[in-house]
Amino acid sequence: MASNSDSTQSLYIKNMVCPRCEMAVRDTLEEAGLTVRHVELGKAVVQGLEKADWPSLEEKLHELGFELIEGKEQKSVEQIKTLLLDYVNELEKRESSPRISEYLSKKMHQNYASLSKLFSEQEETTIEKYLIHLKIERVKELLSYGELTLSEIAWRLNYSSVQYLSNQFRKITGMSVTDYKKAHDSFRRSIDEI
Repeated sequence: MASNSDSTQSLYIKNMVCPRCEMAVRDTLEEAGLTVRHVELGKAVVQGLEKADWPSLEEKLHELGFELIEGKEQKSVEQIKTLLLDYVNELEKRESSPRISEYLSKKMHQNYASLSKLFSEQEETTIEKYLIHLKIERVKELLSYGELTLSEIAWRLNYSSVQYLSNQFRKITGMSVTDYKKAHDSFRRSIDEI
């Protein structure tokens, strides 16, 4: 699919949730004959893509569980999801963190109310509920490692108390943390399924 085109394009890609996703997308783009300038969660900057090559590339990415995003609204929703993942990762590195509304507004240079409305319309859930699910998946991951106590996990993810984390965990998973620990492997979800 080599091309004489020198124009640089940004591709927005759904379901990129980890560094392995970035590597898989980069490999796919390079195998398609594109010059890859940059890859990050949810986005790749490439050179050499012709309109005629779009369906083939779309199919190759789809085989790996990714999806090219064309609409502005979809791109914004994917950007919000990527920023929410970043936010959860940053929680663990800070003692205090900004409110999610401030964080998203600052990162996307948009009013939080409009971002929230767009997200809810596109995803049929709120930003806050999506964030809770991301945090609970991270709790599950940390529990599966067995290296931290529930108290340490609650502190790392900025929960006000272990009790609050436990209640939220039960509400989302339908089981207590103790029950989860006994059978954790069958209950993990990949981030792109949230």
